[in-house]
Amino acid sequence: MELQLGLKAEFEIIVSPKDTAANYGSGSLKVFATPAMIALMEKTAMMCISDSLGKNQNSVGTEVQVKHLKATPLGEAVLCIAELIEIDRSKLTFRVEAFDNDGIIGEGIHKRFLIDEKQFMAKLNR
Repeated sequence: MELQLGLKAEFEIIVSPKDTAANYGSGSLKVFATPAMIALMEKTAMMCISDSLGKNQNSVGTEVQVKHLKATPLGEAVLCIAELIEIDRSKLTFRVEAFDNDGIIGEGIHKRFLIDEKQFMAKLNR
């Protein structure tokens, strides 16, 4: 499968204590944390392209521009949708959105860069 515009992925979680602002230290309330939402968005974008990557090929997150619009309580489902909207050589841009039972809770843009795992790790370990 080849990378192409319009690829989409969806991933859903149930907000648990590990996903809360109180746990992340990004706040003191037991609600879905902004860092947890961002991690969910990155994971969903990664899943979006996983079947299209070649051997030893991977992607790394390089930029996140999102708004967290609404709090979500413990035990509620959060669905994330990522769509590949731009390909510029090795730079990939995704539209990311997150929803709970009441509607949209977050939205924005996430960028990833395609890498060769072996070269990336060799350079990192020098």
